[in-house]
Amino acid sequence: MLLSPKLAILQSLDSMDRVQMEEVLDYIKGMIQKPAKKMDYLAFKKEALKEIKQALRQEKGKRKLSAAA
Repeated sequence: MLLSPKLAILQSLDSMDRVQMEEVLDYIKGMIQKPAKKMDYLAFKKEALKEIKQALRQEKGKRKLSAAA
């Protein structure tokens, strides 16, 4: 008899002791939380690059003004 993935997981958890269950839950929580960290990093990177771009444009504008004077 084929089991659904959910039922198979539940049966596997039932056969574990409490320590094993905690380890599995910690692993799953770690896997779930990683994408959020990655998104935070990507948002931070995007904002940092935007600020660098603005600073470079401002510096370039200052150079043009200095050369024209």
